[in-house]
Formats: sequence, structure tokens, C-alpha cells
Amino acid sequence: MPTLEHNALVEMFRDQPALAPRLLATLFHVEVPVHASAAVVESSLDQLMPVEFRADLVLELRDASGVLVLAIVIEVQRDVDPNKKFSWPTYVTVVRAKKRCRTVVLVVAPDAGVAAWAAENIDLGLGLGHVEPLVLGPAVVPEITDPADAEAEAELAVLSAVAHGNGPSGLAVVQAALVALGRLDQEHAMVYFQLIWNGLREPMRQALEALVMERQIEGEATFPPFVQKLIDRGKLEGIREGKLEGIREGELKGKRDTLLRLLARAGMVLTENESARVQACTDIATLDRWIDNVLGAKTAAEVLS
Repeated sequence: MPTLEHNALVEMFRDQPALAPRLLATLFHVEVPVHASAAVVESSLDQLMPVEFRADLVLELRDASGVLVLAIVIEVQRDVDPNKKFSWPTYVTVVRAKKRCRTVVLVVAPDAGVAAWAAENIDLGLGLGHVEPLVLGPAVVPEITDPADAEAEAELAVLSAVAHGNGPSGLAVVQAALVALGRLDQEHAMVYFQLIWNGLREPMRQALEALVMERQIEGEATFPPFVQKLIDRGKLEGIREGKLEGIREGELKGKRDTLLRLLARAGMVLTENESARVQACTDIATLDRWIDNVLGAKTAAEVLS
């Protein structure tokens, strides 16, 4: 059954038909035929294939005269499936025969192990012929850590975050992708963020969560406003797993530490009772109000009023 992650990746290429040929040229360094248009035509393939052979998406590239110059069959693969080694050659041969044009299979595989499996040549028999899938996986997708580069190629930045979000440069890659999401419409940005978020392992989720909260507390809102909302949704999943107390305590501690740091910068010294009051406060809205009060207050008592 298709997952959100699977569908989001399919929709990325459906909504941006020019993305696939651009990635073929820039990442795989293959000579893509000169074309004037790229369009989705998966319904045509449905008519050609029996039910058990249905690709995720098919693109047609046509030149300025309308002549079909290349067909790209796109498959999103998140797990190893031996059956695909039989269906992928079918896509190539049937589409090539019916449409009378060159045809390639582009497999989108965010997992490194799945990508390595998918990239293996498929022998058609006795070593006399083979199909070589082009696989968009971690070995091919670059690590995009520069926000400017990410904004210039938002979809590639998303693919980078999905492929490398749990790696050594994961936080920087995800940050760059989040900045890039700011240039997209909210519907697509939210889906892409959920795609990235769902692929992150717990340590990286916690690191991203802490970063977003810190930026918000410090007034440096560099991420799209819906990011915090979606992270909160992720927290709700944690609540179902019994993590509510830890999440809440971590957030409260962060706000208390911020308040105390701002008071110290302002030269305000808390009395013992005032310090105990801050440490005992378990209401996030109250802590937020006290943080706002620091600006313009002359005494700690005014801050905690």
C-alpha cells in the first residue's frame, strides 16, 4: 500500500515534469535529447500494461515539432522487491515498442541499501542484453547544505534532506531544505516537510526540534511558520509513545534557561524566592510572558509581575 513518503515523491515529479530530465543531465551526466516539453502520461502506460505492471509515473519528452524523443518511467522504491527486476525491463520494452522512442527507468530510492540493489544491471538472458536502471539515491544526490543552493533547487534540496538527513551533515542539509521550502506554496512545502520529518531518526528529530525552538525563542524565525506546527504534530506521536513528560520538561527547561540568561544580561538579580518561582513555573505561556517582560523592565519583580 503506497505510503505518504511514496506518494509525496511521486507527486514531486508529477508536479515538476522538467525535474526528471534535468536530474538525468546534471546528476547522471547522460545526454538527454533536446526537447521543448516534458509531460506526464501515466494514463497511456496504464492502457499498455496489465494490472500487475503499473509504473508510478511516465514522462514524455517532445521536441519543438512534437516528436517524442524520450520516455522516462519513474519508480519510487523504498524497499527491496525482487519482482521489480522483472517489471522494470517490461516498462522499458513495452513503452519503447509502443511509442517508438528511447526509454529509460529512473528509480527514486532514498535508502542507500535499496538504491545499491536497484542500481544492479538486470540481465535479460545469458548475458546477451540487460537493462540498467538509473537510480536516484544517496550516492547520486548531493548533500546540499548552502541555503542559497537549496533555494535555487528546492526539489533537489528536499531529495537531499531525505537521502542525507540522518548523516554526519544531516542537520545542515535539513536546515537548507527548510529554508528552500519557504519559496514554495504552503501545500507543497508542508507535504515535503512531512516527507523529510518522517525519514528522520529520533536523534536528528530531537536536534531539529531543539534548533527550531531556539530560533523561535531568540526571535530568529528563519524557517517557514508551519514548521513548528508540523513538529508539534510529530510530538503528538511521541505523546502516544509515552514521551509527553520528557518533551514538556525539555521545552520548559529551555524557556527557563532563556529567561535566566536574559535577566543576567540585563543585570537583574533574582531573590531566592523569585528564583524558586521561576524554577517552579510549569506554564509555558507564563514563561513566554516573563521573557517578553524583560525588555523594558528595570527590576526582576517587574519581569515576574
